[in-house]
Amino acid sequence: MRAVAQIADSEEEKARARLLAYFEDNPKSVFYSRQLEVLFEREYFHWITNRALRRLVEEGRVHTEVRKLSTGSEMKLVWHRSYRFYKRSADDVFRLVDQYTRSATDGTLGMQGEHLVLAAFARQRFILMAEEANRYGDREWQATKHNLDLIFERDGRAYGIEVKNTLGYLDVSEFVTKIRLARHIGVVPVFAVRALPKTWISALYKIGGYAMIMRFQFYPWTHKEIADRIRDELGLPVDTPKKIEQGTMQRFENWIVTSQQEAVDDPQKVDRLLAKIEEPYLRRQGPEEGELGESEIEFT
Repeated sequence: MRAVAQIADSEEEKARARLLAYFEDNPKSVFYSRQLEVLFEREYFHWITNRALRRLVEEGRVHTEVRKLSTGSEMKLVWHRSYRFYKRSADDVFRLVDQYTRSATDGTLGMQGEHLVLAAFARQRFILMAEEANRYGDREWQATKHNLDLIFERDGRAYGIEVKNTLGYLDVSEFVTKIRLARHIGVVPVFAVRALPKTWISALYKIGGYAMIMRFQFYPWTHKEIADRIRDELGLPVDTPKKIEQGTMQRFENWIVTSQQEAVDDPQKVDRLLAKIEEPYLRRQGPEEGELGESEIEFT
């Protein structure tokens, strides 16, 4: 009997097939890489989608074009190889991305995220102890120049809040460093973010931290028009809320009640958990993200 070729049953292979089908279902649309990572994040980690997309480009199934944003960064547009007259669609996507990239790089979105988180914790009667802090009480973090956005206290317990109002994940080294920083100065690490990989969330919970997943990138009301366009035209999860939903804060309150009972506190076990997050990145031969332009337009 003739041998039958086997197709590797890996997440990257599945993502490649899924993306190819998506391009074939949308043969007259232009996308960019961060957009596709976010659109498929319920199925695949961002870096898996990124690798699969690069493979499709290498295979010639998807075409790409580099363009420079007004901020000086580059982005790469991608579209199905059968789309001959893609220029107008590419121009529309580029102009919209260029407009919201300016909103991100001027600090507007970062400040909006921190403002909403600050107000939400205040409503729950947490006391703000510090901003942009690398110390708490008599403990100070000196290993790196990192700090935590906010430190709150309530009922004799302190929480170090890191706010990231971005479409993409945090950089893995920043994520791990902020956890180490929080533990070193004696505060509970809390990440208020749009999204995180499930493996990171799991590790964070095991060491007594919390992932406050917002699901949306927040824009101020003054940017409602562009936020509506980003959501409607690019399908990205952005919103212009006046405040963080009470349900989000209630889940945090519920977690506070049980977190101390379940947390791993042994330093060696914590190091092993954090190492499992870092190892896949340390093994890289080159950057897995950025080659298709998504890191250049990251929102901070």
